[in-house]
Formats: sequence, structure tokens, C-alpha cells
Amino acid sequence: MIVIGSRGSQLALWQSRWVESQLTGFGQQCRIEIIKTTGDRVTDVPLAKVGGKGLFTKEIEDALLAGAVDVAVHSLKDMPTELPAGLTLQAVPAREDVRDAMVGSTLNGLAQGARVGTSSLRRSAQLRAARPDLVIETIRGNLDTRLRKLDEGQFDAIVLAAAGLRRLGWAGRIAELLPVEVCCPAVGQGALAIETRDDDGAGATVCRKLNDPATRAAVTAERALLGGLGGGCQVPIGAYAVVADGRLAMRGVVASPDGGTIVRGEREGLADDAARIGEDLGSELLANGARAILSAVYGHAV
Repeated sequence: MIVIGSRGSQLALWQSRWVESQLTGFGQQCRIEIIKTTGDRVTDVPLAKVGGKGLFTKEIEDALLAGAVDVAVHSLKDMPTELPAGLTLQAVPAREDVRDAMVGSTLNGLAQGARVGTSSLRRSAQLRAARPDLVIETIRGNLDTRLRKLDEGQFDAIVLAAAGLRRLGWAGRIAELLPVEVCCPAVGQGALAIETRDDDGAGATVCRKLNDPATRAAVTAERALLGGLGGGCQVPIGAYAVVADGRLAMRGVVASPDGGTIVRGEREGLADDAARIGEDLGSELLANGARAILSAVYGHAV
């Protein structure tokens, strides 16, 4: 019996049930264990102010290390770039749509001073750059909670990951998919992370079959950029890489929280050099102004 550790939200359970169905197809017996994380418990504070890394992963990783679960399923964008000793990112399945989605209105369709809800510094900074007149307000909660708040009129529009809406069958709520040139996605957005102990146990062995090499290379580059910038999940950093015909092309963005300054860069090379490409682009962004932005956000020199 392989025990899968998961958060309890609708989206997290969809993701874990998808993994469960794949493993069952390989002849494995599985069950899902729901684990509450810090990010689930603290719902009245913007994530950027909660502090720390692994807000949605630490408790599940602790259960993995303790042997209470055999496999952890995360949204990759929630995972810190450094994993605890004894754990490994065993597989990254093929990715969903990476883009951010406007729900309730298109970006250009919003009136002057319209209220837009997001819990992400990355999204709010890029929205402010595109539409400085908008009032960006914090919205927390699971996808269904956020959609309910929109429907109640608390916001004129909200911004969500398209991947989650598609996975839960709510793609019809999408008013506009924001181009990556307007709103560069979060590192790992749209991808699942399947984490196991690095002991080559049953969970580790079977989960390797779920890995998609092209997606793995793309997110490796993105996570290398994030690691080089010293970033966690809740900082105004965006990155997006795509692999085709053995080559990897990526873009990166670092934005000041007010959207007044955005540093952008692009790199490409062989997919086999994914980590180096990400590291090099991170260094380029730092040299071109990102260091000052991130030092101000972190409160210490980068």
C-alpha cells in the first residue's frame, strides 16, 4: 500500500487523485492521507507576510521523512528550491497551461480603479505595471472560496492560475488568459511535483514512471533561476521555460512590488543545460537591477 500525502483543498485532492489513478494503473494499491499545512491554517494574512519557505509543503514533507506517507504530491510552484535532506523530487508529470487567468473581466475591460484580488506579489506587481490605476487587494482561500468572493461582489476581477481552473473543470470561468509577456508565471506554475524519500522504496520506483523529461527540464531551469535569486514562493519573481527539439528557451522577470520597475531577460540553449541556463539568466537579472529590487523586498542585501 502506497500512502500519498496531500493537502485537503479541492485542487490538491484532484492532483493527488490523479497521481493515485496513475499508480493504480501500474498495479499499485494506494490511499490518500490529508495533511494540513501552515499555509492552510493561516488564511487571514497575505502569504508574503507569513514568512518562511514551504508554507504549503513542510508538514507533508515531515510526514514523508517520518514514514507516515510514501509519496507527497504538491503544486510545484509551492515547493522551495532546496529540499530537506533525505527527500527528492522524483517526478514532474507533463505540465498544464502555465498562464495566469483573469476571472470576472478581461484586464482591459476593467474600469478605472477597479478592484482586483490576488494573493501573489508577482501577479500584483505585473498587474500594476500594466494597469497602474487598478486597486489590487489581497484575496486568500481555496479556488472555490476565491470564486465565491468574486461572485459576492467583493472584487471586480480576480487572478488565478489557469491550470487549477482547468483541472477542476472551471475553465469556463476564465475571461482572459494573460500572455506571459504581460504576466510572467510563477516558477513551476502548472506543474505537479511528486516527492519521495530518496531510499529507492516502492513509492520512489513507481513514481519515476510519471516523469515528463521536457517538463522536468523546463522547471529545472526555472527553479535554478529562483534559487540563484534567493527567492521563495512569495516573491515578485516570474519565470517560464519551454522545451522543443532538444532546446530550451526561457524568460525571467523580477518586479518591484509597486510595478514601477520590472527587470526582464531571456536565454536559450540545450535542454541538457537547463540548470545552467536558469542560473545564468538569474545572474543577468541581478546585474540588470533585480538585486536592488530583491534586497528591498527581503530586507537584506542579495
